[in-house]
Amino acid sequence: MKYLHTMVRVTDLEQSLHFYRDLLGLKETRRIENEKGRFTLVFLAPPGQEDAPVELTYNWDPEVYTGGRNFGHLAYEVDDIYEFCDRLQKAGVTINRPPRDGHMAFVRSPDNISIEILQKGGSKPPAEPWASMPNTGAW
Repeated sequence: MKYLHTMVRVTDLEQSLHFYRDLLGLKETRRIENEKGRFTLVFLAPPGQEDAPVELTYNWDPEVYTGGRNFGHLAYEVDDIYEFCDRLQKAGVTINRPPRDGHMAFVRSPDNISIEILQKGGSKPPAEPWASMPNTGAW
């Protein structure tokens, strides 16, 4: 068995690309436009990890997705969780579960997909403003 990809359905492709590509730093590796099926598939992966993509599925006909229809969560490991969360926050992303423990944080995509951010290696020492920041919303 070999892991291939994770798929999430998105309602606004450009908004989702901004989040996954521009804010999270994933790179587009492949795109499929299917006129007959009326959908677009965009595969994005962390640089150097093209074998671990997320597939954004954009159906051209509008649909409202509920939790079970779109997905649970994606997880990415980062070199510096505090710097990464700070960059996301400055870009207007809500840090739903701050990295109080120096190890784990959660944010949400424009389509409410939970994204787990994990510190590479051991946890960083607790630091402000994260250590005392409360959770916001659901994660």
